Amino acid sequence: MTAPSYAPLPFAEVAMTGRFWRERLDTVLTRTIPSQHAKLKEVGILDSLKLPQPVPPLTIPRNKHNFTTQIFWDSDVGKWIEAASYALSHRRDAEVEARIDAIVDDLARAQSPDGYLNCWYNGREPGQRWTNLRDNHELYNAGHLLEGAIAYYRATGRRRLLEAMERYMDHVAATFGRGAGQKRGYDGHQEIELALVKLFRLTGDRRRLDLAAYFIDERGREPHYFTQEAIARGEDPAAFWAGTYEYNQSHLPVRQQTKMVGHAVRAMYMAAAMADLALLNADAGLKRACEALWRDVVTAQIYVTGGLGPKESNEGFTEPFDLPNETAYAETCASVALVFWAQRMLHLDLDGAYADVMERALFNGALSGLSRGGMHYFYANPLESRGQHRRWAWHVCPCCTMNVARLVASVGGYFLSTSENAVAIHLYGGFAASPTVAGQRIAIRETSDYPWSGDIRIAVDPETPTEFALKLRVPGWAQSATATLNGQPIALATERGYATIMREWRAGDVVTLALPMPPERLYAHANVRMDAGRVALRRGPLIYCVEEADNPSAPPHRLTLPRAAPLTAEPVDLFGGVTMIQAPAKVLVAGDGEPLYATAPPRSRDATLAAIPYFLWANREPGSMQVWIAEAVEPV
Repeated sequence: MTAPSYAPLPFAEVAMTGRFWRERLDTVLTRTIPSQHAKLKEVGILDSLKLPQPVPPLTIPRNKHNFTTQIFWDSDVGKWIEAASYALSHRRDAEVEARIDAIVDDLARAQSPDGYLNCWYNGREPGQRWTNLRDNHELYNAGHLLEGAIAYYRATGRRRLLEAMERYMDHVAATFGRGAGQKRGYDGHQEIELALVKLFRLTGDRRRLDLAAYFIDERGREPHYFTQEAIARGEDPAAFWAGTYEYNQSHLPVRQQTKMVGHAVRAMYMAAAMADLALLNADAGLKRACEALWRDVVTAQIYVTGGLGPKESNEGFTEPFDLPNETAYAETCASVALVFWAQRMLHLDLDGAYADVMERALFNGALSGLSRGGMHYFYANPLESRGQHRRWAWHVCPCCTMNVARLVASVGGYFLSTSENAVAIHLYGGFAASPTVAGQRIAIRETSDYPWSGDIRIAVDPETPTEFALKLRVPGWAQSATATLNGQPIALATERGYATIMREWRAGDVVTLALPMPPERLYAHANVRMDAGRVALRRGPLIYCVEEADNPSAPPHRLTLPRAAPLTAEPVDLFGGVTMIQAPAKVLVAGDGEPLYATAPPRSRDATLAAIPYFLWANREPGSMQVWIAEAVEPV
């Protein structure tokens, strides 16, 4: 396999200028990150870094599996540092930097002389480290701390945390591997592989990439490490609470896996790391495995919102086409991680199909996890609710809070990629960047009101006249897209979702791209039994939902949308300005005294259906919500 030449432009080199992402970024910068730090302090996570003695009682009691989420508090700290560091790249903040430096001081004091750094084990169980990789998140914690250290260094140039984590990685490399005296282990919750790849990209140290490749390739080999580890602890491996190693994707070596199974976040992190390694090591076998897993997800296991994982008990996958709505788990972290994976697949092959999924997960399944106010969250993201689902200010497992924050704060890194002689634009929404292409600095400014409008303007200003290819993604949902160059219409010949304009570019060149955004109906595969006879609504990259607040005449489950009813899209003064979809509809009448069952269908009356973007639901008073709406086949 020849490694593709495209690489994403780092987020810090992309200024977000459009109102949609500026509003989200400003919210995360001014409200989300400060409030998260306050919560980390309030619930005792920051104090745990000080290794208090005597050891205090557990804040979070052990559950029926003898597990406490307190064991991975380090990861919450690492993700907060990462999100805060991304924010610092947009705007330096002395108070935020002081808070990070205080955490770094505590971590430095907590680190063992041999480089090991885990505040749970160093503080509570110093003799038990590396004895339960299956359950206790040591390598997961290490990965998130490392990602935080890399982000902080990139944002500020400060190396203290990075140097501490590099010492820790030296310890990890000495502990795990196939050499004499090393453990043949790997992580129960995949994450460290992604962090090691980032460290390799930062330092060029091949040892880090090799360690990531070891963890991926060792996974699932026999004799199974988690089985041997359980026996060494005096436990019966058959008593593993999850019942199967499919839960953590160690049931088979990764190159033999063709079905996405188990815990959705672990699966996505693993697949993203596999794609990273396939690219950097030109590994055709890993690429084929990634492609097989991708096909399984997108053909039978993904929600229309970009959510993943229908089941709460394993926070993950069940069987093909099992996509319930009200009980959908669709963890925020899983959609965030799907964005990670889709972007990496996009760099294996510049194929718009990957960008379509990346965009869907970003604008819908991931953004739903963060309230518009920036201080309340969803862990699960159902597609139907009777009003029982409300956003929370914190969670006993607060992984999603920092995950969605770090995605939003770094969103510029997903917009465009460069090769030696090309720029590929994947997402729109207003940005400015100046990548180097064909040896020249090229100022690119994309102006649009995306996702509300598909009218896009791209100004290209090279330092000197420069020949290169500008590749513009034409989303799969965009029919009849048109373009102009310097005011003159041009043909849009797309290949795998990208239109290429190859020419000598000069200062002042302007491309416009028109992506029509009519509201449209979506229908589920016939095997998705939960959505039979139902329809979902989409406009551009946004999936819509019907919320009771906009449909006070009846709960959404009593609304029916005639198949012939016209759909209209109108800007409304709601949430700072959004586009709402409306349609003539019918509402079933639930009269008093009517029998529970009858030989005649319920009466109906005329109504107007109003739908808002899914990512905005549950930002007002409690009420019911549906993505999939009952469809009436008869005309209006």
